[in-house]
Amino acid sequence: MNAVRSALFMLYAILWSVLSAPLVVMAGPLLRGIWAYRFGKLWRLGTQFGVEHILGIRPRVIGRENMPDEACVILSKHQSAWETMTLQDVVPKGRYCVFVLKRELLKVPFVGWGLAAMKMISIDRSAGKDALDQVVSQGRERLKQGFYVIVFPEGTRVAPGQKKRYKSGGAYLATHVGCKVVPIAHDAGELWPRQAFLKKPGTVTISIGPAFDATGLSEGEVNARAEAWIEAEMRRISPHRYRDAAQAN
Repeated sequence: MNAVRSALFMLYAILWSVLSAPLVVMAGPLLRGIWAYRFGKLWRLGTQFGVEHILGIRPRVIGRENMPDEACVILSKHQSAWETMTLQDVVPKGRYCVFVLKRELLKVPFVGWGLAAMKMISIDRSAGKDALDQVVSQGRERLKQGFYVIVFPEGTRVAPGQKKRYKSGGAYLATHVGCKVVPIAHDAGELWPRQAFLKKPGTVTISIGPAFDATGLSEGEVNARAEAWIEAEMRRISPHRYRDAAQAN
């Protein structure tokens, strides 16, 4: 049954992207302003409709009251493609998000073109220090425009129960701009595994941590604080993934 659901969803997602993504691409240069994001939201919500009603994957949000009313940097766990859609619903109603992503993604047909039209923060990851400056210059502009900036500090999708080194991009932006930081943990990888065709129905828990001000903090302090909360919360919402580690200690 999961194979049938997954196949139907893939077909639905491709057809929906072919129909809706051109609207996002055209809205950017033709209509300007917020219209690319509005059409992007339509595209996203259509895809999420398939996620919920074909795959049967639905979110449960904890700690929504922790999300600030003003634009901020969100540092989130990254396990699948699911959260790139659904995390955009945890910000206050009527507000929009942008992601920090690698520039190569903008070349992907339909999806990449849509992301480019929505002016996501794209960086050249091989540029070293210049990549961080790209994050700050673009991120400062987006934050001033009222967009929430979502960063996956581990830099790639990580399987449930595992972690990678938290990179400094999001923390670098927050400390240089002087804004609030919100940590987020979730268990999307339990139902939508990394690079897996088969998805399972069920509920994904999204847990939003307390916001803290990055003003006056170092990048290391911001990352350490966010990482400590996220990894502790991961152990709370996915205890079965850390049982062996606990027994070893």
